Amino acid sequence: MTAISANSATTTSTAAGDPAALHTPVIAWFESNARDLPWRRPEAGAWGVMVSEFMLQQTPVNRVLPVYEQWLARWPRPADLAAETPGEAVRAWGRLGYPRRALRLHGAAQAITERYGGDVPREHAQLLALPGIGEYTAAAVASFAYGQRHAVLDTNVRRVFARAVTGIQYPPNATTAAERKLARALLPEDERTAARWAASSMELGALICTAKNESCARCPIATRCAWRLAGKPVHDGPQRRGQTYAGTDRQVRGRLLAVLREAVAPVPQRALDAVWDEPVQRARALDGLVADGLVEPLENGVYRLPG
Repeated sequence: MTAISANSATTTSTAAGDPAALHTPVIAWFESNARDLPWRRPEAGAWGVMVSEFMLQQTPVNRVLPVYEQWLARWPRPADLAAETPGEAVRAWGRLGYPRRALRLHGAAQAITERYGGDVPREHAQLLALPGIGEYTAAAVASFAYGQRHAVLDTNVRRVFARAVTGIQYPPNATTAAERKLARALLPEDERTAARWAASSMELGALICTAKNESCARCPIATRCAWRLAGKPVHDGPQRRGQTYAGTDRQVRGRLLAVLREAVAPVPQRALDAVWDEPVQRARALDGLVADGLVEPLENGVYRLPG
C-alpha cells in the first residue's frame, strides 16, 4: 500500500482522534442529499431493509429497484416468501445476478418464520445466526432498520474511510481487522447518530467518493481528507479485482437459469444445450448450478428450479 505522508498521517490522527469532525459534515450532507429509496422509507420495515441488503450486494441500485418493488408486492412479509418453493425465489430474482442470494434470502425467511413468528429479529446476534446472513448484513439490518449502533462496512464505506482517514486510494480487496478497528473507532457513541453515520458514510461513497471520477469539489469532508491532502497518491497495492463477465461460467450459468426461469414445466437437456455452444463449459456451469441448489435434476434428463 502507498505510504502515508507526514501531512496525511497528521490528518489521519486528527480524524481518528476527533471523529465528530467527520460525523457532523457527512451527516449534514446526507440530510440534504440522500436519495429517496424505498427501503429507506418507514413503511419498508425491517423486512424491506433486509431484502434490499441482499439485492444490493454487488448490484447497482437502478437494477435492484424494479425487482425490489415486485418482490415486496408479492412477498410483503417473510412468511409469504417462506411459503413458496426456493425455485420461485430464484425465478423472481430475475437477472439481478448471483442468484444464490435468492436461496439465502428464502432460507432466512423460513428461519424468521419458524423462530420469530415472521418478524425480523432486532438483536444483532439473532440476525447473524440466520442462514445466509453475514457480518455486514446483520450490522446493516440492525442499524438501518432498528437504529442500532453498529459498524456497517460495505465497499463504499471502506473506500471513504481508506481515503478520508487512512490516506490511500482504495481499501484492500478483503475487509481487514485494521479496517474493522478503524470503523469502531469512528462510530458515534449515540445510537441514533451512529445509525445516521452508517447510512451517511455509505451514501457518500456511493455518490461522491466513488471508485472512479470522485467529486472532491462536492465532498463535505474534502478539507479533512487524508488522501486528498497527500496529493491523491495512486493505488500501489494488490491489483483490484475486475468484473469480467462475457465468456465466463457466470455468463453460462445466467443463460441456463434464464431458460429455467421462463419455463412453466421441467426443461429437457436439449433446451439447455442450445444456449451455449461449448459443451465442456456448459456442463461445468450446469453441474455448478446443481451443486449450489439452484437447479434440480429430475428423471429422464430434465431439469427445473428447486422445488
